[in-house]
Amino acid sequence: MCDPAARTQGRAPGAHGPPRPGGAGAVPPEADGNAVAGGLCNDRSMIARLANWTGQWTAVVPVLAIVLLVLTWGRALPVAVVVVVTLVLAGAVLAAVHHAEVVAHRVGEPFGSLVLAVAVTVIEVALIVTLMADGGDKSATLARDTVFAAVMITCNGVVGLCLLAASLRHGTAVFNAEGTGAALATVATLATLSLVLPTFTTSKPGPEFSGVQLAFAALSSLILYGLFVATQTVRHRDYFLPITRQGEVIASDDHALAPSARTAWISLGLLGLALVGVVGLAKGVSPTIESGVAAAGLHQAVVGVIIALLVLLPETIAALRSARRDRVQTSLNLALGSAMASIGLTIPAVALASVWLSGPLVLGLSATHMVLLALTVVVASLTVVPGRATPLQGGVHLVIFAAYLELAISP
Repeated sequence: MCDPAARTQGRAPGAHGPPRPGGAGAVPPEADGNAVAGGLCNDRSMIARLANWTGQWTAVVPVLAIVLLVLTWGRALPVAVVVVVTLVLAGAVLAAVHHAEVVAHRVGEPFGSLVLAVAVTVIEVALIVTLMADGGDKSATLARDTVFAAVMITCNGVVGLCLLAASLRHGTAVFNAEGTGAALATVATLATLSLVLPTFTTSKPGPEFSGVQLAFAALSSLILYGLFVATQTVRHRDYFLPITRQGEVIASDDHALAPSARTAWISLGLLGLALVGVVGLAKGVSPTIESGVAAAGLHQAVVGVIIALLVLLPETIAALRSARRDRVQTSLNLALGSAMASIGLTIPAVALASVWLSGPLVLGLSATHMVLLALTVVVASLTVVPGRATPLQGGVHLVIFAAYLELAISP
């Protein structure tokens, strides 16, 4: 206990200054223990103040991001403001990760990773539809480029980083092959139906769906995504929970108390604000990114990749932190769940928006991107089957992701 009176023991009443050896107020042997207790008390007080400050900044930054988003939306930003926006954007990302972990700790897995994946995707879809409504030559391929970037970033970049981090730290990365395989199969089916088939259909010229085909793709995406969520959260929830190295399911982390319902609801609200800020501020700095990309002589597709990286940064950090704690299944839930939500929610949204939006909707991938997608599915399947991975598997996924980035820079 932190007792202030303990700090004055060993000193005569009314005595001032250091005690005299052998005289009144001499320090008895137990006073050393009291001094240690006083030091521990100071350390605990400092930790409490640090935790309180952490909670405060994670609450302030999302609100600050929204205010900055309102002040800068639709305006040309000077360099100094872009720097400020970038700093606030980084803070909003970290705040989003913090609040996502609070919510995940309250509701448990796999609901926690599902909340973060769906929240990011819903906001991203709203941004895509808003940008498509603005029109322009870039709007025709915006949905395709954004969805494919999300698939490559999550299925190769995030998965590769998490497998590499977990296997280097713990020897091998272990996960549940049943749940991960089901998620991968759903992602592969959604990507093929929505992004590959339009290249080969003949009802309309170019890599586009006809109205009936687009409606079928949208409906199929919603059905598959809904079926997967029901499987993940209700019927076979244990397939998506982290496992030990002996293959036992880790139902919950017992080392820490779950936050209260009130704290979880507050964190959920702040998570929404932080994610809106991340996506909106990423859009705000996109003109500066476009100018920089054009000045560097790079391909325009690089802009979409950079924005997708910014938008998916909260999920990437959360997945990497789970992997370092040897909760690789949680990391894979986040990665594959984000890819699945990106396709399963974006395609129906743009299909609905195409009713009142003019202009073509190009969804079919180029030959190069189809090769990368096929390679990703094959390699990911071989990674998932054993239920464990070494640094080699993580490195293979990262090399595929590096190839995607290189081809985006130099097609």
